[in-house]
Amino acid sequence: MDTNYAAMAEKFADLGFEYLITFGSAIAVLLIGLIMAGLAQRWIRVALGRVRGLDDTVRLFIARAAKYVIMILVFVAVLAQFGVQTTSIIAALGAAGLAIGLALQGTLANIAAGIMLLVLRPFNVGDYVDAGGVGGTVEVIGLFVTQLRTADGVFIMAPNNQLWNSVITNYSRNNTRRMELVVGIGYGDDIDKALKTLLDLVNADERVLKDPDPVAVVKSLDDSAVSVAVRAWTRTDDFWGLTFDMTKHAKENFDKAGLSIPFPQSDVHMYEMKSG
Repeated sequence: MDTNYAAMAEKFADLGFEYLITFGSAIAVLLIGLIMAGLAQRWIRVALGRVRGLDDTVRLFIARAAKYVIMILVFVAVLAQFGVQTTSIIAALGAAGLAIGLALQGTLANIAAGIMLLVLRPFNVGDYVDAGGVGGTVEVIGLFVTQLRTADGVFIMAPNNQLWNSVITNYSRNNTRRMELVVGIGYGDDIDKALKTLLDLVNADERVLKDPDPVAVVKSLDDSAVSVAVRAWTRTDDFWGLTFDMTKHAKENFDKAGLSIPFPQSDVHMYEMKSG
């Protein structure tokens, strides 16, 4: 009897020691895994910080994603220490990931588009853009949405996927822009005089660049006027101010030069119908 008790006690002691070793190994794997996940996040963040042009938001997102992946692998490894069949767990995690991906496909599409916007940089904060029917000055580029402010101060929050999947027009990307001012004159006015008046007007303004040279052309022959235009290059920051000033001064200088700016008009011809 005593021999049986002794054998059972020895067996329980062996099992307890085995489980103690297993539990200790699992704790060690967990602690080492958590430390490695934290170090990996830090290393990836530092390494990506050396990549020129990579946004901080993308850098942090990738670093955190790597940390969470390592933590999931550590969790599976800990369960394996206790003899749990991890194959079914991995399959369950894959199925759960697929279900979550399908449920959040719109959100994930915005995240993917946000990463592409942050990496490829079709626009930066402060640029005035027009994309997907949305126009305004970019204030915040996030992983999910981009925040813009219109010229009249209206706040716009646009999904990144909408912006990325449309043609993006960035009015602020280039340092210079070409201004074109079109003015209509009467058919009886001196065209050469109108062209010279426009050239003198833009050449007198310091905001107009000398290279390339401004040009004045006859743009079209319209129903009520001859449309003459002047094209001049300026710095992007000066574009709107120059456009508004040139429009005002063109009217004033044309008046001084005796050039008319006709309004739309039609010629009416009346014919007398003779009876019978």
